[in-house]
Amino acid sequence: MILDFIEMKVDILAFGAHPDDVELGCGGTLAKLISEGKTVAIVDLTKGELGTRGTDETRKAEAEESSKILGISYRENLEMRDGFFKNDEEHQLKVVKMIRKYRPEIVFCNSIEDRHPDHGKGSKLVSDACFLSGLRKIETSLEGKNQEVWRPKQVFHYIQWKEITPDFVVDISNVMDKKIEACLAFKTQFYDPNSNEPVTPIATKDFLESLTYRAQNLGRLSGCDFAEGFTTEKLLAFRNFEGLVL
Repeated sequence: MILDFIEMKVDILAFGAHPDDVELGCGGTLAKLISEGKTVAIVDLTKGELGTRGTDETRKAEAEESSKILGISYRENLEMRDGFFKNDEEHQLKVVKMIRKYRPEIVFCNSIEDRHPDHGKGSKLVSDACFLSGLRKIETSLEGKNQEVWRPKQVFHYIQWKEITPDFVVDISNVMDKKIEACLAFKTQFYDPNSNEPVTPIATKDFLESLTYRAQNLGRLSGCDFAEGFTTEKLLAFRNFEGLVL
């Protein structure tokens, strides 16, 4: 997606190491927030070029289609090296620029640990960048314009392959269908009985079904039909109890 503005304000900025990470991990939550009038941007760290199935070009097109389904306002790709990006100054500053550009109240990012090493690595990279983005002595510019400092109020990590106990869950019962639709926009990546491409762990029927039964299980445990789980970096405080599923 081509952006016409150097800086804009969104409510939520979601990062994923690969295109489709955000949809799989928190697509339902984003759809819910957008339906409530929140603005959301997605930044993919890599193009997913090392993926066994599809190509970086097909994944780009799939990401654009998925964004339309969810109603994402902006989506960018930092084109870091899939599998080989590092949590170092160079990469941290790239993420800092995105945080200062979009100025989100909340950041979603990869699972704190996972089967794919890029997920845990991307999680720590974004988390560190969220802190650094608030330091005034770190100066950044974008397209020749100096950026103001910005630190999100919260950083939440969505849950991916591994069964990590969440600190909280979000009821996505009314948008579960939209989450599945957004994930299936990445048609080269997931189960297709007619595909001639190699089978991968996420291209199985069981993985596709797990999107529903894992969300259903979190819903069972929390008192709703379907839910997505998150871990948080700091203690959460409630101003009131409105909206809680009791």
